[in-house]
Amino acid sequence: MRFSSRSARQLALAAGVLGYASLTACNKSDGDFAKTKSGIEYKIYKKVDGKYERREIGPDGDPTYKDRLGKYLMGHTEYRTGKDSVLQNTRTDMGMAVPMPLQELKQKGMPDEALSLLQPGDSGVFRFQVDSLIKPKSGQSVPPFLKRGGSFVQMFVATQPKLVTAEEEKAMEPELQKRSMAAQIKKRMASPEFQKQVAGQQQSLKTMLGTSKVVAQMKKDDALLQDYIKKNGLTMQKTPLGVYYQVLKPGTGAKPKTGQIVSVNYNGTLLSGKLFDSSDKQGKPIDFPLGLGQVIPGWDEGLAMLTPGSKAILLIPSPLAYGDRGAGADIPANAPLRFEVELVAVQ
Repeated sequence: MRFSSRSARQLALAAGVLGYASLTACNKSDGDFAKTKSGIEYKIYKKVDGKYERREIGPDGDPTYKDRLGKYLMGHTEYRTGKDSVLQNTRTDMGMAVPMPLQELKQKGMPDEALSLLQPGDSGVFRFQVDSLIKPKSGQSVPPFLKRGGSFVQMFVATQPKLVTAEEEKAMEPELQKRSMAAQIKKRMASPEFQKQVAGQQQSLKTMLGTSKVVAQMKKDDALLQDYIKKNGLTMQKTPLGVYYQVLKPGTGAKPKTGQIVSVNYNGTLLSGKLFDSSDKQGKPIDFPLGLGQVIPGWDEGLAMLTPGSKAILLIPSPLAYGDRGAGADIPANAPLRFEVELVAVQ
């Protein structure tokens, strides 16, 4: 869903959610909502001896919030329509509690203000009028799916007892980004339109590989690669599309499937041995969804043959790499490539 403030968008995209049976039950049986001056309806609870108890807040908000500015709550959230349809359940998306920013309130009545009412360890149920979530001067209209869900949106939040610093939050960002990417791809993969798009990409690749020019280049490259394999004493297998691979260190678990996020360390060289790229330059693995055309086809093909933890050599014919266009000054046209890869993880 879309909110007008940057931090609210971050919250909607980057939180995770608890099991809500107890909190939902409290919400339904625990009287009326309180209300902020800006119009947010809320019920806030603290947990005492394993049970939720209401915590009252004055009309001017929580006076201790100033002491938490610049830090982050760790917690879990879920958004629902007024008719209880789940818009976003970020526990299933992220699979972990995540940091939620506590910053100066520049716009009241938004999820940022709701967070300002929570102390570490609190849980809360908040209701926002749908119209209030769209910035008045933005020119945007309320999305139809929100209108169909009723006049308000609910936000359920549960927080952990400890705040985290900006430095601690920054250290979490790579993992959060990876999990967020995986969640977005999973949702897209469920769309018939996206599946049609992926099928179209695969058909385009098949058509390209079937042209007379590419068939001739593949035959030429295959001879080069077989000679390279023989001269270097390699023992390799060949994929259906023509990528050669040799597992140097076997991994464990299942091979990655289309749409899963893979983390890969790599060194890329020409057959001459000249290095043209390496994950060492970034100091971390590259993350991307497998099989969706985000990398060269030879990578999508070859990495699908490996299990997490594997180290392998991939030999990729030029039509499955950068083809007759090459890549910059380092990769000539029609150059078969060698990659040493490590499939670090699969999300």
